[in-house]
Amino acid sequence: QVQLVESGGGVVQPGGSLRLSCTASGSITYTAMAWYRQAPGKAQAWIASISRDGDRRYSGAVKGRFTISRDDAKNTVYLQMDNLNPEDTAVYYCQANYYAVISWGQGTQVNVSS
Repeated sequence: QVQLVESGGGVVQPGGSLRLSCTASGSITYTAMAWYRQAPGKAQAWIASISRDGDRRYSGAVKGRFTISRDDAKNTVYLQMDNLNPEDTAVYYCQANYYAVISWGQGTQVNVSS
């Protein structure tokens, strides 16, 4: 398993943008990566993933507003979040899936508020 550290969370006004980063302790070259989030009082939910080959998938809640990307040379995956709204307030978690071996980060808080 790799260790994952998320960063980039914070407070942003509605309509604003944030970019989250998730840096792994080792290579992610052969690892599928994903972002999840957990809003207050709700279950954790998948929002985006990127395969080893760069194939991207998004949940309906974020499609068109969020972009997942990866830089394998930096062992880092990103989540660019645009046009944020209060419903995006949550703790955001990074997940690594290396041939069914799952690792999670500790999460980073995103608050969207005016």
